[in-house]
This record gives sequence, structure tokens and C-alpha cells, in this order.
Amino acid sequence: MTVTIYFSAPNVWDEYRDVLPAALSAAGITARLVTEAADPAAVDYIIYAPSSPLQDFTPFTRTKAVLNLWAGVERIVGNPTLTQPLCRMVDTGLTEGMVEWVVGHSLRHHLGMDRHIVNPNRVWNPACPPLARERPVAMLGMGALGLACARALMALNFPVTGWSRTEKTGLGLPCLHGEDGLQAALSGADIVVTLLPKTPETENLLDARCLSWMRAGATILNPGRGALIDDAALLAALDAGHIGHATLDVFRVEPLPQDHPYWTHPRVTVTPHIAADTRSSGAAKVLAENIRRGEAGLPFLNLVDRTRGY
Repeated sequence: MTVTIYFSAPNVWDEYRDVLPAALSAAGITARLVTEAADPAAVDYIIYAPSSPLQDFTPFTRTKAVLNLWAGVERIVGNPTLTQPLCRMVDTGLTEGMVEWVVGHSLRHHLGMDRHIVNPNRVWNPACPPLARERPVAMLGMGALGLACARALMALNFPVTGWSRTEKTGLGLPCLHGEDGLQAALSGADIVVTLLPKTPETENLLDARCLSWMRAGATILNPGRGALIDDAALLAALDAGHIGHATLDVFRVEPLPQDHPYWTHPRVTVTPHIAADTRSSGAAKVLAENIRRGEAGLPFLNLVDRTRGY
């Protein structure tokens, strides 16, 4: 049987033009790939990205699932016309990229690399940093990405405490939850990593109150979502010296406007949303596997919980 797949992300079609048919064939799927849905009622699966012009899912009456190309689904999950199952993207390339970014920037701040890399006055400062086992880390978000990053840091001997909105057990590391758990996690860490989804409950999670719970001089790494942090509160905490540094990869408006104070703040590092990206070669295999599962009547991978928003 031939399945019809509507690839509704035209700006990245060139990346998938060859790898997706190959992945579908390897999964034993006979597919008809279209980049325009002339007959929506004939579409079995939709491959989607937030930049897609598709916003009304009502005509896609036969569609078994909408497969998102990004890990984040906040731009689509609230769409009232979307009644089909929605799956987010979790692929090995995206996870590996996130782990490398988080570990790299954690080590940068842990070792104090900046004072040696940028040292125009040639200051000889032989002070050694503490060992990793003496540098506690809080990982806010215990999904696939947060857990992978936590395990990588633990492999380097960093003591990591996880935090999630709801209780999680059996992860192989201490994991706190709720408001009391958040305060404990923040107050006990020198480095705080935010890898939560954007939901109404997580927006502005790190506000002035939560930032005040953090240790003086602590570092924030945010490769998750720009809206997790109250920008004005963070800038105030940086100006006061309470937060030692913030390395930020995601922002409420992207590209980050040229006049935004993050660009010139001496305690802020801006990276242009490069912590993790979906690699087409790996993502194509995830898409093909989910379509294979859908055709076999098996549960979809990475199915989004609409009530939680991720």
C-alpha cells in the first residue's frame, strides 16, 4: 500500500529531498511524497515545521499523525484545528549537539577559560578552579535532552540535580520537583541549565524571585527556550553581580535585535540558536519509523501530551 506524505516545510525540503525517500524505503514504506496538498483528504501523514504556511488542519480528514521536525511544539500544539496526533522530533543528532553545547559551556565557566583566552594585560593568575565534583549543577528539565546532558556532566564528575514540574523517579540522579524543589535546586548549584519546554507554566520561570534563590556568582546556561527567563530580571541580577554570567542560545525574538542589551552586556554570551539542530539524516529515520509504526498500528514515538503542551 502506498502512503501519501505531505512535506509541509518548504524551506527545508532540499535537505530532505534525498534522505527521506531513502529512509522510508529502508523502513519498508512505499510512499508518495508531495510538497503541495492538492487533495488534503488523501494525505496520510504531515511532516511539519513551525515555518510552514499550513495552519488549518481541518481538511486533512485522513491524516493519521502530524510529525514535527523540531523538538519544540509550542507554535502548533495550541492550534484549535489540529485534532490529529502530534509527534515532536527527538533524534540522536539533536541530542548529541545539545550535549556538546551544554558540556562545552559548562566546562568553559567551570574552568574560567575566559580569563585566559581574553587576557590583554597579560595577567599571570595561577589560581586553579575547583574539581568538577565540587561544582554542583542544576538541570531544569528532565526530558530526553535534559537527561542526556545531565548524564554527560555526571560522567565528568559534576554532581547534577535535576528538576521537573512533576515528580520523576528512576533517572539515576536526584530529581526534585515543584516550587520547593526548584528553590532547593537553584540554591544548591553553581551552574544552572534550562532545558524546559515553553508552556504557560514555564514562561518567565526564572523571574526575579527565582533568580534571587541562586548562589551569588552562579552561571546560567539557557539552550532551551527564550521565554523561560524574565529578561529584565536577569539583566538586573547581572548588573547587581548576583548572577556571574549568562550564556544564552535562545531568545524571545530571533534573530536577537541589534539594540538588545544582551549583545553588549559584559556578563552575557550570546550564541545564535546553535546549541542543537535537527539533522536531516537522523530526523528522516525518526520520521520513517513513526510512519512505519502508524501503518503497523503501533504507538507513535514522542507523542505530544496536549494537556502538558509537550
